[in-house]
Amino acid sequence: MRVAAILLAAGTGSRYAAATGSTTAKQFISLAGRPVIRHAAEALAPHVALIQPVGDVASLTEALDGMTTLLPVAGGRERQDSVRAGLEALAALPESERPDVVLVHDGARPYVTASVIEGVLKALEEHPGAIPAVPVADTLKRGEDGVITDTVSRKDLFRAQTPQGFRFTILLDLHRAAETSGDSTATDDALLLESAGFSVALTPGSEDNIKLTYEEDLVRLERLIGPTLLPRTGFGYDVHAFEEGRPLIMCGINIPHDRGLAGHSDADVGIHALCDAIYGALAEGDIGRHFPPSQNEWKDADSARFLVHAGELVRKKGGMLVNADLTLICERPKIGPHAQAMRERLASLLQVDVDRISVKATTSERLGFTGREEGIACTATATVLVP
Repeated sequence: MRVAAILLAAGTGSRYAAATGSTTAKQFISLAGRPVIRHAAEALAPHVALIQPVGDVASLTEALDGMTTLLPVAGGRERQDSVRAGLEALAALPESERPDVVLVHDGARPYVTASVIEGVLKALEEHPGAIPAVPVADTLKRGEDGVITDTVSRKDLFRAQTPQGFRFTILLDLHRAAETSGDSTATDDALLLESAGFSVALTPGSEDNIKLTYEEDLVRLERLIGPTLLPRTGFGYDVHAFEEGRPLIMCGINIPHDRGLAGHSDADVGIHALCDAIYGALAEGDIGRHFPPSQNEWKDADSARFLVHAGELVRKKGGMLVNADLTLICERPKIGPHAQAMRERLASLLQVDVDRISVKATTSERLGFTGREEGIACTATATVLVP
């Protein structure tokens, strides 16, 4: 059988938008670093000869860039209209390229396994239609105004999923007939076959074949599709001596003091220690490897640039910063009044929540160079999760 797939992406995802406030249609939001619909397309690709995307043409072109698909076509107002648009695009192909069977799949179902797809295709050898489905396991209640009005028997009830598969010519004819009659109320394509008296097989679906609808669905899908992340911890330590005539900048904040810190850049001892901790957790050397003090480019540079780079490197590796903990060691100035502002600045530079950043201080009880107020030291630890 020559198999084609219609990949639906015309929906607006109103329930997801209402729950999350997202202005991006759910099928195009990022999931494990790629658009949701791209995961769906990649799952279908090994099993089909043709993929016909249907929906917003510009968004589909961007999301599926680099994949071998037919040119996207615009969707319709109702799901049924979008499926028909995909069918007509396939029907317009040269006769030798038209499919024998067609799969219709929701672009918001990114985690569909080979066994689900193969089960549908196998059933199409004997039936004009087949859909994956999962038996209803929960007791069903019908309610009105927040009160149960009836208990519905779950016997012989199934939850329908996609991809749903059909003989191409049968589905095309039924959609054309529905258009002629002005009926666009079918919630799925199996209903058209059922109404026309064709048998539609039920094949095993999967509880993991989730249709992204609510925010918690995205969390479940991230767990299924995202890579396993392992924790790594790095340690950083930095020291700078006091120097007259320079501003005192620590953790990205300008601190009122009679002296600043000496250094090639702005000598931000807190950011330097934190960068080393992050680079250490990633096994990426130290700050000098990425921003050599021998280069004039970094003379008097704002150390915020260094921390932004460290954060970007974490994300580039597909990881995330779990937490960072800094301890500034000095007699003066007092850090407490500035600690919250420091936390907020570091969190902003790293693009993380402020509750992942800790800044505290201690003295060395008047011992050593910090006790003699010759300079300031800082220790930092950072824990990241990376694939």
